[in-house]
Amino acid sequence: MGDRRNRADVILIGAGIMSATLGTMLKELAPEWDILVLERRSRPGEESSNEWNNAGTGHASLCELNYTTEKADGSIDISKAIKVNEDFQLSRQFWAYLVRRGLIRDPQQFIMPVPHMSFVQGEKDVAFLKKRHEAMSKNPLFEGMEFSDDPDRLAEWIPLMMEGRTIDRPIAATRIESGTDVNFGALTRLLFDHLKERGAEILYHRQVEDMKRKGGAWELKVRHTESGAVERYEAPFVFIGAGGGSLLLLQKSGIAEGRGIGGFPVSGLFMVCRNPELAERHYAKVYGKAAIGAPPMSVPHLDTRFIDGKPSLLFGPFAGFTPKFLKYGSNLDLLKSVKPHNLVTLIAAGFKNMSLTAYLIRQLMLTKEQRVEELRQFVPTARGEDWDLIVAGQRVQIIKDTEAGGRGTLQFGTEVISAADGSVAALLGASPGASTSVAIMLEVIRRCFPNRLDGWREKIAEMVPSWGIKLSGNPDLVRELHEETTKTLGLDRVVHPAARKQAAAATS
Repeated sequence: MGDRRNRADVILIGAGIMSATLGTMLKELAPEWDILVLERRSRPGEESSNEWNNAGTGHASLCELNYTTEKADGSIDISKAIKVNEDFQLSRQFWAYLVRRGLIRDPQQFIMPVPHMSFVQGEKDVAFLKKRHEAMSKNPLFEGMEFSDDPDRLAEWIPLMMEGRTIDRPIAATRIESGTDVNFGALTRLLFDHLKERGAEILYHRQVEDMKRKGGAWELKVRHTESGAVERYEAPFVFIGAGGGSLLLLQKSGIAEGRGIGGFPVSGLFMVCRNPELAERHYAKVYGKAAIGAPPMSVPHLDTRFIDGKPSLLFGPFAGFTPKFLKYGSNLDLLKSVKPHNLVTLIAAGFKNMSLTAYLIRQLMLTKEQRVEELRQFVPTARGEDWDLIVAGQRVQIIKDTEAGGRGTLQFGTEVISAADGSVAALLGASPGASTSVAIMLEVIRRCFPNRLDGWREKIAEMVPSWGIKLSGNPDLVRELHEETTKTLGLDRVVHPAARKQAAAATS
């Protein structure tokens, strides 16, 4: 078959939550634009966005201990927690806007209320958690966060975790009811359904093999993965939202901003319990502390999940390793990413992260019984037959030279890389990723469409009222927006059996 040529105003590579969010925003801001989506799989949300490939935590810093650090003077730095929370508030506002507009009809298809908790053991960690609570509870973003080191109170909050527990050292937890469980796979599919209705073209089984500048546009060479046909598409703006595959495509673009950047792939495994009796006895996302020497991405947590309307439990993550950059990628991905311009950076990262390599090796060697033993730190009565091991999505951590970390610094987080002329942008990295997709895509819009921004500000303010505003300094606005999004997204409804029992007990 011969080459096929098509032109669009915007090309989105990858049908995940990032492209879905950016495409939906651009359709609101410039409804006349032609948007083309290219996806290598057969449907949207098959990689990192898929509901079984992530923990579904609406990352708002309500429970993630690695977003707060203890400084040398003993005080707690909550600046990162504030930033992540404010970014997540933008996501809530945008989702609520879509519900109000009727673009999403039933928010319970993708978001549910689930309390977020932090759980620690040992005198030192209990003291840290108490100081963390004192620092955070003074901020309006974290209003309502409770602290307790009373085992009886903890048994009310997390009965499954307290049953059979030998309390031979101090334990404590914080709890805040305003947390959520987000089904990013369902949300991705809902957004692409909407985009298709609005005229966007979404092509599946399309692998982008190359991209190069052509006049004032980008030309993409694309192969149909089933027929083998080569197709060519052009657009003045391209967004690379291909998850772990973004790095390789960024390198193909040849933009200067992508030089010197490498990636380190890490796979994840979770233990899943679909036993309804156990799932009904735990109603929270409970995060602990990472083991000494373990990376931040390995923080253990026991989560209530809502998938297909049914509650289940998920515990993990356990780390794994594969050279693939995508779950359905190639074993040559890591090797292909090594270039002359990032080789020294990658070698430096290897020497600096020997402990991470050792950690991954230990994780790979774990048996199922050893994984169950780790689970019993959270659920003392856990039985192996109630839990299955599943492979989660693939993450590619950014490696680059930084002023703070020096050559070959491994980054934990997400980062937008864009060309100086704004014609192409790529998203690299991992958590908090999907939870802060709206904030990240607003940054893409700010960088890549500066000449249109003034004309779009009014519409952006309608979609995400707090964009550009420091919510932590506006307690009245925090409460107003929280109340509005809670009601619009249906987060004031009691949906979990354990929540209904707790509510009944509180009123009896």
